[in-house]
Amino acid sequence: MSEETRKRLSRRKFVTLTGGAVVASGILAACGDNTATTAPATTAASAATTAAASTTAATSTTAAATSAAAATSAAAATSAAAATTAAAAGTTAAAGTTAVTGTTAAVTTAVAGSTADFKTSKSGYKGNLDYWALGYAPGGGNVFSKSSDSAAAAFMKANPDIKVTITGYTPDNAGFAKVVNAVQSGSGVDAFRIPNDSLPTLIQQGAIAPIDDYLTAEDKTDILPNLFDLVKVNGKLYAWPLWVPPVGMYMNLDIFKEKGVDLPPKTWTYDQFVDIAKKLTFSRGNDKVYGFSALFDPGGVDSWPFILSDGALPLSPDNTKYTWNTADAYSGLKKITDLALVHKVTPPDFGTQKQDDLLTAMKNKLQAMWTRPSGDAGTLTQAGLNIDIWPIPIGKSGKPISAGGVGLIAVTPNKDTAKQKAAMDLARYLTSPQVEKDVPGYYLAPSARKSVTVVSPYNKFTDIAPTAWITPSIPSWTQIRTLIHPNIQNAVFGKMTPEQALSQPADEINKLLAQK
Repeated sequence: MSEETRKRLSRRKFVTLTGGAVVASGILAACGDNTATTAPATTAASAATTAAASTTAATSTTAAATSAAAATSAAAATSAAAATTAAAAGTTAAAGTTAVTGTTAAVTTAVAGSTADFKTSKSGYKGNLDYWALGYAPGGGNVFSKSSDSAAAAFMKANPDIKVTITGYTPDNAGFAKVVNAVQSGSGVDAFRIPNDSLPTLIQQGAIAPIDDYLTAEDKTDILPNLFDLVKVNGKLYAWPLWVPPVGMYMNLDIFKEKGVDLPPKTWTYDQFVDIAKKLTFSRGNDKVYGFSALFDPGGVDSWPFILSDGALPLSPDNTKYTWNTADAYSGLKKITDLALVHKVTPPDFGTQKQDDLLTAMKNKLQAMWTRPSGDAGTLTQAGLNIDIWPIPIGKSGKPISAGGVGLIAVTPNKDTAKQKAAMDLARYLTSPQVEKDVPGYYLAPSARKSVTVVSPYNKFTDIAPTAWITPSIPSWTQIRTLIHPNIQNAVFGKMTPEQALSQPADEINKLLAQK
């Protein structure tokens, strides 16, 4: 990679962490799609049972958390996603809705050094708010679900006339289609967590309300300023930045120990990665353990850091030209295809596995390494898995690189101004430093605010975030990544060469980019 190219990447496409803060200087879109899906199932559930426990932990840890002001870290999420590409934050969830009722003795102390009240809505609104959350599963089905329930309960305790109903959607193509369709229908969604590649089209359709009138002076100071560039259209801001979940390499440490394999340096190369993956691919009785796997879904970028690692980006810096039809892109994709076709370190269904398949394989110690955004770190840790997070192996560019997106919470327009303000108040709280104090571990990725201290295991992604290429927030990105995705899969299956896979969609993608 030339020095000139490197400077362009640093300026436009990388997330930079400075003094414990995440600074995103690109335009992102981690996930999203416009595929039609069925309406979500709805179930009623009781109050979050974890609220009291979360409150106790919040009270006992507030002092320690505020003293670690320089530490920052995350869906699932990516997200979240996001996500996140949000990734997400990258947690998996069954679709569903939980009416979060009940109470929590949430911490009410203001954020240290701040007089801000992030939790009390002065809207005067009485009634229900529908919040759609990427990666949420009803009934506390995962780490993010429990923290979301507790956060909603804390908001409702401070605002007893408001009831928050949470609907979950999955961090994949179908899930993103579901929430987009729900927002486009104009009913049943007041606030929703979304990766920003779905944002431009919804803004064009008038389906998202600007947040400018609801931002306080403290918000503007606290939220990392360059993140506002990601949600700005025609001078207006359209969503509350939440977090930036980058893709990291999950290391299943018990498998490393079982085979006597040492962890590599964090500056490891692709060749070192392959060597380790081969050592960690073996038979254990009737089971086969594989060195590596990844999720391939048009809504995610889990495998993309390998393609990026040789120095090629999908689009030009000004997002006007497709640039993955180059030698560096082909060699980057070959790094992925060789894992399956040459080195044989991946499962037989590599390229078609679902998120739950990958999570199960990690939990059952049948998979040694996994590229994934930050959100699933909590799910695996809570399940008792001994994991660590490593950067993505370095390619011929000689520089570490990841991929990711920015998780956002957006609010839909509403003629009821009181309800509109209440939804904005909820979104502001759910992206605030106060929510992390009320519900420790709420943040599943490096935060969009300087004042948030993110806890383990999500802080393991802090050093990876500066290397994250942020996918472009342009209306055509959903179509572009949908064109790229099946070709990457076909290359993994051996049905296309890397050159064919990445050059074939060039003309169609350039036509999309030329549209205004």
